[in-house]
Amino acid sequence: MRGGVASYIGAAVHVAIVRKMAVLNSVQRLYLDHAATTPIIPEARAALQRGLEAWANPSSPHAEGRAARSILEEARSTIADVLGWRHDVIFTSGASEAIEIVAKRARIPRRAHGATEHAIVGHTMGPDSTLIPVDRNGLTDEAALGAILAEGPALVAIQHVNNETGVIQPIERLVTMIREAGSLSLVDCAQSAGKLPLPDADFVAACAHKLGGPPGIGVLLARDLATVEPSGGQEKGYRRGTQDAPNALAFAAALKARPYDMDRLVALRARLEDEVKAAGGVVVADGAPRIATIGAYSMPGVASASQLVQFDLAGIAVSAGSACSSGAMKSSHVLAAMDLRPEVASSFLRISFGPNTADADIDRFTADWRRMAARAKAA
Repeated sequence: MRGGVASYIGAAVHVAIVRKMAVLNSVQRLYLDHAATTPIIPEARAALQRGLEAWANPSSPHAEGRAARSILEEARSTIADVLGWRHDVIFTSGASEAIEIVAKRARIPRRAHGATEHAIVGHTMGPDSTLIPVDRNGLTDEAALGAILAEGPALVAIQHVNNETGVIQPIERLVTMIREAGSLSLVDCAQSAGKLPLPDADFVAACAHKLGGPPGIGVLLARDLATVEPSGGQEKGYRRGTQDAPNALAFAAALKARPYDMDRLVALRARLEDEVKAAGGVVVADGAPRIATIGAYSMPGVASASQLVQFDLAGIAVSAGSACSSGAMKSSHVLAAMDLRPEVASSFLRISFGPNTADADIDRFTADWRRMAARAKAA
């Protein structure tokens, strides 16, 4: 008898779960995590298909290889032209590999990097790299940078746009400081390439999947390749492995399409932030210049993990920082470096826009934000 009752209850619970999942699956998803990856735009898809038709190895000397090489060099030329880069373009698997090439092989004795850099920077620059502090808005402490530069030539890595907060560094001024001190600058432009003018740095790292291109392809832009130790192989001796002509062509097409209307997105994010503030939320780095596509917000009293679950159940994809750490729900080294209050840092979300994010999307997100914030206040 008890077994029958248990079976009945188990079956009822199972049916309830199935029904709940059916309702959730019927909700149209809203994607607001474009800083992690943006869906591939049609222009990039078409270019990828064209590239796949030239399937041969670009390093092969036969006709098929030469056709693939032509596609690869077309992509290289387009990327340089769109980004206004007059020096070398080296294809990589993404911005992380581009950073690693320079961090490990730059021919200069010392290393230094910003406290709010992407995690790959600290990892590849090594434990002896000097950390450059930031202020409470995430902006580089220029006096501290000057003191570090005075100690002798170094490779200095400073991000153009922060991937968690959207803070824009005064990168041209910082690059000038670094160059005048006889050092080399490495700038992570994963979040700014195709959206903002690139700095005249010694090295720039960028990737396709943050701007509507495919994942798995990026570039290292280098002013002088002689300042980096080669490794042999392809890409002028600076990268090993078969070159990916189809994805390179798709990357170039995504850049050329220029899908982001930044003026429109500035106004859109302003609407979002007005709503967040009205509901008692906190805008992180509100006093710093920030890119229109990324916003960081805190909902006091509601932990980041709880918000992620609730928004996901409501059909809204957001994140709690870098995609490299938010899946494991690690605490943010970016927010720690900015010395944010614990209650702000522990309830932080990143909202990031794509080319087609619309007013209706903001209305839907803020309605759920208000409901969640109201529940937290009533609890």
